[in-house]
Amino acid sequence: MLSAFTARPIVELRARDKSKIESILAYGDRLLVGLNTGSLRVYRVNEIPEDKGEGNGTATATPDEGTVTNPAPKPVDLLREVEKFSTRSIEQLARIKEANVLISLSNYYVSIYDLQTYTLQEQLVKTKNATTFAVTSNIVKDSASGILEIISRLAVAVKRRLLLWSWHEAELESNVVEITLAESIRTLTWTSATKIICGMNSGYVIVDVLTQEIEDIVGPGAIGGAAGAQGGRFGSVGSTSMGYMGLGGYIPKPLATKLAEGEMLLTKDINSLFITSEGKPESKRQIPWQAAPDAIGYSYPYILALQPPSKGILEVRNPETLSLLQTITLPNASQMHFPPPNVSLAHAGKGFHVVSDRCIWGMGTTDYDTQVDELVEKGLYDEAISLLNMLEDALLRNKEERLRETKILKAQRLFDQRKYRDAIDIFLAEDVQAPPERVIRLYPPVIAGELSTFEEKSSEDEDAHENSEEANGDGAADDKQENTDPAKPAAISKLLKGHKKNASDAGSIRSFMKFDNNDGSDTSSVRPKQPEDSALEGKDLVNAALELNSFLVDARNRMKRWLDAETGKLVPQNTTGNGQNGRQGPSEASFESFLVAPASDAEKDREQKLKDTAKLIDTTLFRSYMLARPQLAGSLFRIPNFCDPDVVNEKLLESGRYNDLVDFFHGKKLHRPALELLKKFGTAEDSDEDSPLHGPQRTIGYLQNLPPEMIDLILEFAEWPLRADPKLGMEIFLADTENAETLPRDRVVKFLDNIDTGLAVRYLEHVINELNDLNPEFHNDLVSAYLKDLKERNDRDSEDWKDLMSRLVTFLRTSKQYYLNKAFQNIPKDDPGFYEAQAVVLSNLGQHKQALVIYVFKIKDFQKAEEYCNYVYLQSDPSTVQSTQASTTDSDDSVPSIYHTLLSLYLTPPPPHEPNWPPALELLSKHGSRLPASSTMNLIPDTLPISELESYFRGRIRSVNSVVNEVRIVAGLRKTEVVSAQASLLLGDGKPGGKGGRNRGVYVEKDRVCGVCHKRLGRSVIAVLPDNEVVHYGCLNRADKRPIGGGMESLRSPPRRS
Repeated sequence: MLSAFTARPIVELRARDKSKIESILAYGDRLLVGLNTGSLRVYRVNEIPEDKGEGNGTATATPDEGTVTNPAPKPVDLLREVEKFSTRSIEQLARIKEANVLISLSNYYVSIYDLQTYTLQEQLVKTKNATTFAVTSNIVKDSASGILEIISRLAVAVKRRLLLWSWHEAELESNVVEITLAESIRTLTWTSATKIICGMNSGYVIVDVLTQEIEDIVGPGAIGGAAGAQGGRFGSVGSTSMGYMGLGGYIPKPLATKLAEGEMLLTKDINSLFITSEGKPESKRQIPWQAAPDAIGYSYPYILALQPPSKGILEVRNPETLSLLQTITLPNASQMHFPPPNVSLAHAGKGFHVVSDRCIWGMGTTDYDTQVDELVEKGLYDEAISLLNMLEDALLRNKEERLRETKILKAQRLFDQRKYRDAIDIFLAEDVQAPPERVIRLYPPVIAGELSTFEEKSSEDEDAHENSEEANGDGAADDKQENTDPAKPAAISKLLKGHKKNASDAGSIRSFMKFDNNDGSDTSSVRPKQPEDSALEGKDLVNAALELNSFLVDARNRMKRWLDAETGKLVPQNTTGNGQNGRQGPSEASFESFLVAPASDAEKDREQKLKDTAKLIDTTLFRSYMLARPQLAGSLFRIPNFCDPDVVNEKLLESGRYNDLVDFFHGKKLHRPALELLKKFGTAEDSDEDSPLHGPQRTIGYLQNLPPEMIDLILEFAEWPLRADPKLGMEIFLADTENAETLPRDRVVKFLDNIDTGLAVRYLEHVINELNDLNPEFHNDLVSAYLKDLKERNDRDSEDWKDLMSRLVTFLRTSKQYYLNKAFQNIPKDDPGFYEAQAVVLSNLGQHKQALVIYVFKIKDFQKAEEYCNYVYLQSDPSTVQSTQASTTDSDDSVPSIYHTLLSLYLTPPPPHEPNWPPALELLSKHGSRLPASSTMNLIPDTLPISELESYFRGRIRSVNSVVNEVRIVAGLRKTEVVSAQASLLLGDGKPGGKGGRNRGVYVEKDRVCGVCHKRLGRSVIAVLPDNEVVHYGCLNRADKRPIGGGMESLRSPPRRS
């Protein structure tokens, strides 16, 4: 069994002393003992070196014998005995350090004593008939001021009532909070500074002492239940509890204790429930108690359970696996005392005390490193891993490396048990990352090669060994299991262990399952049925190889952090060093994880070591693929690798896997032979069409993976795929990959233009529209390519030609990088199909009138002319738009308007064109408010009837009215704002605790001081600030210069009433 704790008696009552120990309180080097006679004894605990001989974790001290084996030095010294401390038995003791007081429960009353003199300060009268209490001290932040303060609380159970007292900064408040529950309270346990768990006969409730909210704790399987209800697993009429009621009405006591990290444990009878500090059940199984514990507790990092005094057994359990790790015999022990969890660090409070009516034991903790070594030595890997995870780093030597080694040993045991998936998962874990050589050694030579340690075994020796194991029985098998070195390879371990019988109990806790026969939760350490044949072959070998593949792939990825697979050189550490915000770079530990033994300081050739390891990984992975999944071998060659060329070439040539041969060429950077092989099979007419090498697809994919530095080779072998399938071949240059985007674009444009202008247009559109290339040369090339393609085509009525023209116009309108003059010169002047393109270029040149002339007189599309004016108007400078809008009330016509230009072309066109009245009147109707009034009226001839201008005048009037109405609305809103400000000044903001108006009053007490000079106000003349602060009238000028957040903040709240 594990020796986690050792018991040492520190206080033993003499045989002639008829007193009995009822309660204790330990803090610092003081130990207070409450007796059944009402006396209080004060001891000083001395520092005594631990007895290294007590390593079995079992204490059998019997205080009645009165024998002392080691008289010096004494464990404790009696400093004082207060005989008249209480008239009755002292049932419970606690202290509130901040208030320097001692809390005692005696004679059904809770009393407060001075912690130094032990004199009675106050007996809490309201606690008559009290049965138990609980105290807590916490540092909380004040919600109003934000200042941290220490708040201590005392909770007392008086039948159904829960009474609460509070100490704020060591001062006891006069108000007492009283909360009534549905039934009598039996136990109290604080979960946080404001929440407490009350244990009752029917179950548990959690009470918020601030809001006085009561919430039932309900878990799976009807655990808990509503307060007052007598059902449920923790209730008094369950199937288990009914037996107690029939034997005299005994109801098990509800127990609760606080665990680490805000977790709580509730126990009633043999049932248990893990909850959070908020009272929410957790998805954990129950602790397999064999008997109902009399008390429970937590001492970092274990759960402790004390059996009834008749048994006198202290159980130590792992809170994660719930396994029973140790039992300590303590005769007649009835209670445990733990230091408060918030007093010190978790591991600093590991010392606790166990109490009987005649003796007090001080529990010492065995060194944590010794505990871990003991668990590993016994093969209890799950318990060792759980303990290592729970303990803090500072408490162990080299915690990470020990945890890693323990997990590797567990994985090797699982591999020996034919649990390949579970073993590889552990090998692959981020915190394990087992050395590849150590894992490969577990496999036979067909995979591991010369590295394998598998040994063949004759059938006669195997049968003899099997018969010997059967004759020795299960006990011999257990001994053999413990003595086998788990670090040995699978084959050797199996030869030593041989065939074993089935075992349903957990192997990691087999030695103490007599106390815990129903616990079978440690699934990863359960001893399964051993395979009859220890040889790894056939289906087992294939399954093991499949699992090995995932490990080797992960090892290859980790190798990239140290070794560049393409160059075979070490990765510079300064470029992949640790970063605070990013992912951490490779470390020394990650390098050593590739090696079975750490490299010595004298070894400087790390690069060669990593190359050898990489060669081992890749060659083993190739062998594993060829054995289990030959079709996956090609995936290894599509990436840089360190495979042994002799092994690879031999296997691929024998199997005729030419596709994989291409991938191998690519991985070794032999690109020209690979491309020539692809071209040979891709252009062959007699080749199989279903072959992956037939057609341009394979060549296109290969070229996409080549870097831009090999542009000559890419262009040389890209021509035949483009001519065979232009759409698919363009993926070489248009793919969404870094290689395609970083190719020399000028060379690609010239190459594509020589093959087909349409391909060059497609590539330039991709570069400009998707890659956002702002190079003017590419923009000019695209314009020239558009015009060249449009001029050469004869199908101007087709949709393709119109679509191409639309793309040209859109590009001319949106692009700002091409040369405008050069583009305007290249556009045909007298070709009607290019009129709109001319207008767009003229617009970009700022020649809006010439552009409108094309729309009005050449294209004769008045709708497009109006849309052009709208576009120019919206794209113009905001100041110009504002000036144009202001023209509705101002006669200033200095700012030109694009609408005025269009109107002048309608009404006063150049010869030989005639005035066009319909579009002019429509323009005046729609956009009259955007036209200068005086210049617009000058354009209208006197012969035009005024009725034709009705819509124009309506628009002008409506625009002017909108401006006037806007001014009126703003003036009204400002008047409302003034009235609101005046009301706030006279009446205040009307909020509780807010600023008051002039008609307000303040209450000045005799002890109130000025917030500026900090002197009493007395009968002096005062002044009241807008925030209701009161200062001397003479200090008013200095009131605004006082520091923010000064002493006046404490004067706002009324004084505390006693």
